Amino acid sequence: MPTTEKSIMNRLYLVAGALGLFGLAVVLKLVSIQVVEGDTYIELAKASTTEMKTIDPNRGNLYADDGSLLATSVSRYTVRFDAMTVSQKDFSEGVQPLAVELGKLLGKPSGHYAQLLRKARANKNRYALVARNLDYSEYMAVKSFPLFNKGSFKGGLIVEQQTKREHPLGKIAERSVGYEREDENGYRTRVGMEGAFGDYLRGVAGKRMKQKIAKGQWKPIGMNNMVEPKDGYDVYSTININIQDIAHHALLRQLEKYKADHGTVIVMETKTGEVKAISNLGRTKGGKYYERLNYAIGESHEPGSTFKLMNMVALLEDKVIDTNTVVDTEKGRWKIYRHTVRDAKRGGFGKISMGRAFEVSSNTAFAKVVNEAYKDRPEKYVNRLMAMGLHKELGLPIKGEGVPVLRYPGDEGWSGLSLAQMAYGYEVAMTPLQQLAFYNAIANDGELVRPRLIKEVKEWDRTIKKFNKDVLNPAICSKETAKKVQQLLKNVVEKEEGTGHRLYSAHFSMAGKTGTAQKFYVEKDPDKLQYISTFAGYFPADDPKYSCIVVIHEPDRGLGYYGADVSGPVFKSVAQKVYATSPLTDEVDVREVMAAKLNQAYGTYYEEASKAYASVPNVRGMSGMDAVAILENLGLKVEVKGNGKVKAQSVVQGTDLEQVEKIVLELS
Repeated sequence: MPTTEKSIMNRLYLVAGALGLFGLAVVLKLVSIQVVEGDTYIELAKASTTEMKTIDPNRGNLYADDGSLLATSVSRYTVRFDAMTVSQKDFSEGVQPLAVELGKLLGKPSGHYAQLLRKARANKNRYALVARNLDYSEYMAVKSFPLFNKGSFKGGLIVEQQTKREHPLGKIAERSVGYEREDENGYRTRVGMEGAFGDYLRGVAGKRMKQKIAKGQWKPIGMNNMVEPKDGYDVYSTININIQDIAHHALLRQLEKYKADHGTVIVMETKTGEVKAISNLGRTKGGKYYERLNYAIGESHEPGSTFKLMNMVALLEDKVIDTNTVVDTEKGRWKIYRHTVRDAKRGGFGKISMGRAFEVSSNTAFAKVVNEAYKDRPEKYVNRLMAMGLHKELGLPIKGEGVPVLRYPGDEGWSGLSLAQMAYGYEVAMTPLQQLAFYNAIANDGELVRPRLIKEVKEWDRTIKKFNKDVLNPAICSKETAKKVQQLLKNVVEKEEGTGHRLYSAHFSMAGKTGTAQKFYVEKDPDKLQYISTFAGYFPADDPKYSCIVVIHEPDRGLGYYGADVSGPVFKSVAQKVYATSPLTDEVDVREVMAAKLNQAYGTYYEEASKAYASVPNVRGMSGMDAVAILENLGLKVEVKGNGKVKAQSVVQGTDLEQVEKIVLELS
């Protein structure tokens, strides 16, 4: 054999040997994978194509105080089709009837669905979208359709459930109802009641096995969950739908009328601290209003003259003045250092009592008295305000409560003007709810209760937790002081010279205080100067049932900005409509009470009427009706002024009847 041929053959043998060795190595590796490492690779394959996924539970419902829904979770369903699990026979028989039923339910031609299903079959699509956002009844109908009624393996039906949060009231109280959102890193954003009570509402997640298919999509395996999710508890709030609606629309009308930037109104049940309504509306660039931020809880600002109530309580408690102490308002101008304190009324009010200074809201009177009383010991003044809790947050469960500002002598910002400024509501800051809590305490004879938005947490009919009245301070002041300022708050509305007198109504009673504070005044630019208009108080004036505050920021200055004009009408509208639609007395057994009162009244009347009189009797303390009957039976003409029981009579007891023709009775 020539040398060249021999060389070629050697090379062929070498290549053949190498290929043989490579083939042997492949065989050995396959045997190793099959026999030795098989289980490991099978598990790796499963891990890469299947995974246990989290199933979100249904969030609990949030209710109003009467059981009306404020927020609820609604299940929505997505239906998909796995074209590869269905046999050719079942697909051929079922595709057209299924398309017809889908067309009837979902409103598209049956041909659309027939084409969708056949295309999925041709493309071997294991996750073809059929329909989104179905409600429960639609989902149940789809499950019963031809082909799909064979289930996930034979019928190719894939169903995914999502829950969506819906607010039946729409935009009303949206910010107070709030929300809870979680980002991809697990960080939760908590707003309003939904955020504050998320631990109860949230529930516990479940688990379900899913398989990874084309394009990174995950398909559920089987129809059942591995771990069932546990739905959240239901939370019952204190919000009253009727009062909330009244407050929302009353505020909206006034914001629109005065073209204001934003505003808030809060209505609270006096004795319990239950918040019955809380509305926050802010203006968009287009001039519309929506629940932009929770101003009621989160926005601290200088209160202006509504803070005069806090000052009056401090002055009375420290026995610096009484309501009849006289002060000179200095013709409406009082200068301290280089600053001049001014009254709204040009020329001032002359020399007036401190009670009247409160009713007419005299800045000069309060600035003079507070400065004179505490200038040598300013810490005594601030300590008194702190003793009433004005430096503390209310400690609400809702996130974002604004921090009150109450400087102490020596703090940054404290100056020789501070006492005078604080006397009429500047150099201090409070949120609307913090102000309302104080006014509510005065209505409660001094008892300060924490405002409360939640009544109880329930699972079906089982109570998980109750939230009861929470007293922050049983007495922010003496009952004597509380009674004095209650009368002053009543006078603000009822007396003709009171700043709130335009709100007076003979049909229902209110008590409260107006407030008008300047905003952006430190910028010394008259074009930027704005106002905050406030009215805070309670109703009825005697035995209060509800307290309320209305705060409106930046009304159009050309239309008006005083608290009585801008915020007061909202307060009056709320009070008036709540009177008209809500019972303001506790439920009692009317028959028993009326029977007892009638028997007592009749006994008194019968005893008096049976007497033989030769002179005018004493009818003071008797009911007007009984007194009139007795006196007219004696032949006298009777004139009545007022309602209720007899307070005074124009003819004294013992006067000879022969000398009297007419008697005037004053009732109260």
